[in-house]
Amino acid sequence: MASRRTEVQVRPGGEQDLHELTDLYNHYVRETPITFDTEPFTAEQRRPWLLSHPEDGPHRLLVAVEDSSGSGGGRILGYATSSPFRPKAAYATSAEVTVYCAPDAGGRGVGTRLYTELFRILETQDLRRAYAGVTLPNAASVRLHERFGFGRVGTFHEAGRKFGRYWDVAWFERRLGSSGTE
Repeated sequence: MASRRTEVQVRPGGEQDLHELTDLYNHYVRETPITFDTEPFTAEQRRPWLLSHPEDGPHRLLVAVEDSSGSGGGRILGYATSSPFRPKAAYATSAEVTVYCAPDAGGRGVGTRLYTELFRILETQDLRRAYAGVTLPNAASVRLHERFGFGRVGTFHEAGRKFGRYWDVAWFERRLGSSGTE
């Protein structure tokens, strides 16, 4: 019997994804130090986050879905966002980016697919820099960011306490615009 090939499709995230995105994020809240949130969220608590990422402009939410039918409606394998870096007006040309993959989606290129599409979009926006914070250790995330042209600019030591210990956060930046590098 021939197996059906499963494609990974990247599309904008929307209201229909809220519950699945919340479940994916809550895995990282409960099981890892990757996010410094310590209590799981309900879908309703996550709704403002979802709505802060419209389908246009510099602050986006993209989802990668497992899609064997070509409809783009399969299980969510991961998501990537670009969000305001800081709330003050002068930071408007900077974005903080992040990517989360389902625990069973590692090694399938999901993060790469998401970031490829996200940065294709961000290059068309009025943005100068993208920043990413990576809780250490996280070799896979460090490699992903370096592969996308990010340089490490510093480490916040013992920036957060979760699971009874302190965690460092490495900060990475990437120039946006014609070259993407400096």
